[in-house]
Amino acid sequence: MRGCVLSKEFFVPHDAPHPEPLTELRKMNPTIRSQFAATETVAYLNSAAVAPPPKAAINAVLSQLEDVSMHGSAGFGAWIETKKRCRALMAEMLGCEMQQVAFLRNTSDGFASIAAGLEWKSGDNIVSFADEFPANFYAWRDVRDRHGVELRLAPERNGRIDLDELVSLIDRNTRVVTISSVQFASGFRSDLARIAEAAQRVDALFCVDLIQGLGAHGYDLPGLGVDVACGASHKWLCAPEGVGYIYLSDHARERISPRLVGWVSVEDAWDFADREQNFKPNALAWESGTGPSALFYGLEQSLKLLLEADLAKVEAHLDELTNYLCEKVLAKNYELVSSRKDGERSAIVCVRHRGGLEPAEIAAHLEKENVIVSPRLDRLRIAPHFFNNVEDIDRLAEALL
Repeated sequence: MRGCVLSKEFFVPHDAPHPEPLTELRKMNPTIRSQFAATETVAYLNSAAVAPPPKAAINAVLSQLEDVSMHGSAGFGAWIETKKRCRALMAEMLGCEMQQVAFLRNTSDGFASIAAGLEWKSGDNIVSFADEFPANFYAWRDVRDRHGVELRLAPERNGRIDLDELVSLIDRNTRVVTISSVQFASGFRSDLARIAEAAQRVDALFCVDLIQGLGAHGYDLPGLGVDVACGASHKWLCAPEGVGYIYLSDHARERISPRLVGWVSVEDAWDFADREQNFKPNALAWESGTGPSALFYGLEQSLKLLLEADLAKVEAHLDELTNYLCEKVLAKNYELVSSRKDGERSAIVCVRHRGGLEPAEIAAHLEKENVIVSPRLDRLRIAPHFFNNVEDIDRLAEALL
């Protein structure tokens, strides 16, 4: 089987009963599950695409909109304070300082602003992975095409990235190394600390797309040596779509200039008379104008739910659940694409049908059975989250073609 290491260490025997509730989160799961309306109608295993927001987030969004409808701008101060609380919660998840986190529209905006904010010269190169999600590709392609910079891409090898191969592409002319923490089409989880060390040896910036990781995992970005990270709200953070985020280390902020700027980017945004004031000296310079206040109300509730569940327990729950998922799916006519090695596995499990059925055909069939997954490339992608349980996995297994 490609891209898979199988052992009793990873899987419950096929004829065993459901796994015992080994984690504290498993005990909390019914309470968490009750927050997600999707669990009442479907086995929703598609959080790598769009995760359903919890009821608390929906109610919070509506409360802000109702406030505006009744009072106009009178609540503006409360809206700003909610955004600040979101920034504090994001910083806690990322292991960084609040002023190192800014909010944008989406992941693409983050990478585009980083690419545009660096000074490039002929002979520079960028190192990445060939099958990155396009949000972490087109900004760098644009740099390649406009500045004559070389874009070096390591290929996928049996559902994995060969990190030796990736690191071998880095040399003294490398300006940026950029990769997803978890790959969208394989679930491969990269050793960020190892890549960061290789980037640091040549003084290159290390950029990470966190959208498929944060929420299923927590991060200590400074400890890992990450310079820049970008992501968005609507996948593993379980928040309404429309809020992106960017992390900038102090080192990165020294090298990157803000390009998409506006009235909020300067040191005193409320001094409308001083048009020559400096931009903020930290990541907040990347916030150009008024943000989506109602969405921040929803984001706050989603982040609080994840942090109260404890991201370490969320990760342990998903590790158990995906091991059980792999065991159940392998009992059917499927092979694993995703690596399940220590340090490489994630909450995303990708499989192929051994008989050659197309992933889109399988996903369409499963949707009719009220099981929601996604086709990606030549594989079926299954992505449970902390609101899922073994019964959802059983429903998937029973419905698979």
